[in-house]
Amino acid sequence: SMPSEMLLKILSYLDAVSLLCVGCVNKRFYHLANDNGIWLKIYSSSFRPKRTMWKIKSEQTETVSLDSAALYDRKPGYWKKEYILKQIAAVKTRVTRLVKPVDPYTGLPCKNKEAMKASGLSWIIVLKDKNGKEHVIEKANLSFKDTSVTILWYSTDWPRLDILSTIKLFGVVPLLPDQSGDPSKNGPRRCSLIAEYHLADLAESSVPVGADKLVQLFSLNPGLLLGLWKEKNEIAFVMASLHYHQLLEKSTLGSSTVQYALPPHKPVLDDVDPEYGLHDYNLHLDMHGGSSTYLCGTFQSLFCRKGDIADGYLRLTVISLKDNTKHLPLIGTLGLSWETDAFKGNVKDCYVMDVTLLDETGKPFWCFSAPVYLKLSSEASSLYDYMGHIYNTDYADSEGKVCVELVWLEETKEYFIVSLVLYISTKKVNNWYGTNY
Repeated sequence: SMPSEMLLKILSYLDAVSLLCVGCVNKRFYHLANDNGIWLKIYSSSFRPKRTMWKIKSEQTETVSLDSAALYDRKPGYWKKEYILKQIAAVKTRVTRLVKPVDPYTGLPCKNKEAMKASGLSWIIVLKDKNGKEHVIEKANLSFKDTSVTILWYSTDWPRLDILSTIKLFGVVPLLPDQSGDPSKNGPRRCSLIAEYHLADLAESSVPVGADKLVQLFSLNPGLLLGLWKEKNEIAFVMASLHYHQLLEKSTLGSSTVQYALPPHKPVLDDVDPEYGLHDYNLHLDMHGGSSTYLCGTFQSLFCRKGDIADGYLRLTVISLKDNTKHLPLIGTLGLSWETDAFKGNVKDCYVMDVTLLDETGKPFWCFSAPVYLKLSSEASSLYDYMGHIYNTDYADSEGKVCVELVWLEETKEYFIVSLVLYISTKKVNNWYGTNY
């Protein structure tokens, strides 16, 4: 029953974030919160014009007149839209400046962490039950590595596993990063769908990839781990591994229902080099388990002979089984750390593998971050330099495969990588280089 003029006077004292929230109350408040007079004041106070007119003894700054056609000849909400677009553009400019310097070893921006902080980026998961109700989980612990970020969610109020149908992973950025403060609060924000996981794939017959005294781990592709309490078979935590390559784009440029589609690579055919696409690859490999790093190294000048192309894959040998001078030890005992409000633990023989493969120009060619695990090999060791059990770690997606062979040395209580081979899909190579292998 309050007159609109009085409500407009009250709304004129609000900041931009509060004004956007008020607009969600109902239709009347939405139209009032779109008032051009209020938003033009906010716009004028936030964005000072660059042009100045100098007089003899004073500087006069040109401003937009509130009584001009800029106010009355615009549709409702015009200055609100202009203000939001300019705020977003300012943040985008700042983030672009941060991601320009590139690390020559990883081919990725050096200041990924700073860029994510400048954009206000965070991540949430949404658990959807079979009745369509959604449960949003925001509280998360972040662990940053050279080429990836690991995100751990846990809660004391998880819905039951048997009523859930899907898990969705979203990137979230505040609509006005400079003013929204904590983006996990009820301020205006934008969501970008990164991945959707169907829990029907997690049948009771599924084999866990690892376990400790309290939890069992189940893997969902791409890059998601589900920790279930052993006693109740209920969710204890969810862990996601996200590679930095195009992480900002995937986390900010998609919509709440459609994932961001990465632009296709434009191949440049080299007619001079007959083996274009077969050599000069560089690999940056990171193996870690939360706070611990077990291996972080760069392998340069990787190549593939034409005779090594078979079954639709190019073979890149990084560490050869026969060359023991290149065999590498892993630092510490392999394990994946987790925690909740009440408990914490470490699942042995599980870890996160970050692979960043660069092409001959130094551009990221194949990148992923994914949880993997060790499994005992049935084959006996043929190596005379090592006396111990053989273990394997395998990873595969639509673009390639990674095969790692390790030996456990009981005397020194450590793993040695004795073989590391990448298999790259010929389809990906042909599309990337414009070749035909």
